[in-house]
Amino acid sequence: MKMPPKAKIYEAFSAIADERIKINKNSAIVKSSNYKKEYQIFWNDFEISSNDNATYWQGYPGYPVIAVWLELSLIPYDKKIIKYFKNINWHEINEKNKRNYDKGINDLLTNLMESGVNIKEIKQEVDNIYLKIETLQYKIIRKLSTQK
Repeated sequence: MKMPPKAKIYEAFSAIADERIKINKNSAIVKSSNYKKEYQIFWNDFEISSNDNATYWQGYPGYPVIAVWLELSLIPYDKKIIKYFKNINWHEINEKNKRNYDKGINDLLTNLMESGVNIKEIKQEVDNIYLKIETLQYKIIRKLSTQK
């Protein structure tokens, strides 16, 4: 599986913090950070698809897919850090930084650090999740046969 930028993990944290994920049996809907878009995710035992740009066009798991994996506990994570990612408009951050995801993340982490948050702990958690994504046996595909 092609690996995502680590920034997508931070975006997934926000989707969880804002409760923008609705999971069904083998599908989910994830709302964007500005609530203007809804992404559909479908999966079976070995394949996953989503209509978010990263997953569909780039072939790596985008934040909606990562958020679903976290919510389904396919990837364990430290739930206490999620509160720091509430109400973050990633669309706005990414536009401001001309899609330089790392710059957007660095700005956010700098703000958190200045307000007393241990960002080393957050970065370590992101690194752990990244390693776990590498071990998942899912294949990213454009459309599952179970999709309508």
